[in-house]
Amino acid sequence: MPELDVAPLGELPPGEMKLVDAGSFRVGVYNCDGALYAIEDRCSHDDGPVALGAWDDENCTVICPRHGARFDIPTGQAMTMPAVHATASHEVRIEGEDVLVRIRD
Repeated sequence: MPELDVAPLGELPPGEMKLVDAGSFRVGVYNCDGALYAIEDRCSHDDGPVALGAWDDENCTVICPRHGARFDIPTGQAMTMPAVHATASHEVRIEGEDVLVRIRD
């Protein structure tokens, strides 16, 4: 599994998100109240970008800016229509002071 070097941990305080290129797609890395999560920047409804949509770090959800589907950031699960399928979630780990994302196949 390839890993992405996201940023130093200090650049992702609670309430922040960073978008990272992962080759043919992008990954949104979120800090929800001190916990780090990563999901593919792809709405399962129409393959549009989701990571730049409004997100709630208290409930750890993101809303697709195109059609309003809500996703659970820790799992990538679709929570509201029009999306019915999850977007991919990826493992986040800290190595020293670096945030890394392991891309799941």
